[in-house]
Amino acid sequence: MTVDPVLRANSPRYTPEPTPWPSVAIHGGVTLLWLVLFASAFVFSGVFAWSVGLVYVAYDTVLLAFTFVATWPLRRPAPAVRPARPASLAVIVAAHDEADVLPVTLAAMFAQGQAADRIVIADDGSTDGTAGLLTRDFGLTPPPPGALSADSATHPGLAWLRLTHGGKAAALNAALASLDSEVVLTVDADTLLEPGAIAAIRAAFAADPALVAATGVLTPVCDGSAGGRLFEWFQRYEYIRNFLSRFAWERANGLLLISGAFAGFRRAAVIAVGGFDGDCLVEDYELIHRLRRHGTRAGLDWTTAVVGGARARTTAPADVGAFLRQRRRWFGGFLQTQYWYRDMVGDRRYGHLGTWMLPVKAFDTLQPVFGLTAFVLLVTYLVLGRVHVLLPVAIVIGVKIAIDLAFHLWSIRVYRTWAGGPPMGSAAAVLASLIEPFSFQLLRHTGAALGWATFLSGRQTWGKQSRGGLVRV
Repeated sequence: MTVDPVLRANSPRYTPEPTPWPSVAIHGGVTLLWLVLFASAFVFSGVFAWSVGLVYVAYDTVLLAFTFVATWPLRRPAPAVRPARPASLAVIVAAHDEADVLPVTLAAMFAQGQAADRIVIADDGSTDGTAGLLTRDFGLTPPPPGALSADSATHPGLAWLRLTHGGKAAALNAALASLDSEVVLTVDADTLLEPGAIAAIRAAFAADPALVAATGVLTPVCDGSAGGRLFEWFQRYEYIRNFLSRFAWERANGLLLISGAFAGFRRAAVIAVGGFDGDCLVEDYELIHRLRRHGTRAGLDWTTAVVGGARARTTAPADVGAFLRQRRRWFGGFLQTQYWYRDMVGDRRYGHLGTWMLPVKAFDTLQPVFGLTAFVLLVTYLVLGRVHVLLPVAIVIGVKIAIDLAFHLWSIRVYRTWAGGPPMGSAAAVLASLIEPFSFQLLRHTGAALGWATFLSGRQTWGKQSRGGLVRV
């Protein structure tokens, strides 16, 4: 496969640099810490036999405290920003065999109060009924392969980019090349924009010329089965905490995680660094690293943001198998990116991104290993009846659950003020806080551990996710 020369010049995967000693020390220190803490289980008695769990709990609590302090201003609504000149904006929907959900996805876009200037369906070699849908229901004329159609006769601004199957990244890059807007909004075919979402993204880019990437706020939607509703319940709270964490890192100028399912990019900046990398498991996450790396080295004050007023609903896994596959891919891609951009870890040139965020991510590479080790040791102590260990550990876990609950309730309050959305009951939040550490959290860590296997083996095969939740909505 021919690699875009601009991508090759900007990606450390093709032009690697020597790993600096701070990066080696941070990554090596995390691994050594786990080994020492695991060994302590066979040396100490009492609560320190569970040292790996103590460190895991302390680390998570510090991150919660950081997010709490950073989100304190969200308890009151922020004043509206009215930019002098709106930015031109086009939407790209990369779709492969998504005929079932495209009608509702497009309906949500057409229902926006402030419409996009263009909407391009980047049809990635679909073999289902996508072609018939676009011609029959949306007034589009099939273009030659690799070409962009004329605008729809019935839906102004809608166009069809017909491609051979090459993957999401290739489809997005082809669509980028066909547009001339200042901002491009990437929306997955299984994502429904809430009213006002496009206007909020457009306003954010118009207000900040240095902004090169912004994520909207996503709410997960699963199918109507009992298992689907249970997974949706857990993931809703998870997404709330995650997006508030992104807001916290934005305030520290260290935001790296932009959800490609609903993300805005300054088109010229993306083209300047070579577009999306199809060889990465998480092309959106890798692109942000490349943008921030290029911006710093070129002396550009590029920033990233999360836009609370831009909301959307997106399909989420509704069963254990689908959930583990998703988290395996996410974590495998995270490890890929952390490895490729290891030269940024601890580098002061990148400000808080290099000295705070990326070292935290270095610890996160082994966080699931810490969590699963702590759980296995806890079960072992329980089976062996080691009460002198279990009693103090139970106190630690009880305090941690109380902290998690308080943060959970805080998150719901400030999230409603910041991003809106339907009300969520406090009783359900309390129940989630009590159950999650011994159920959903372990499932997340298991998926991440599988991501390690994916990263080390290089396997990149995934199953297709059900879109039942989106069809239900």
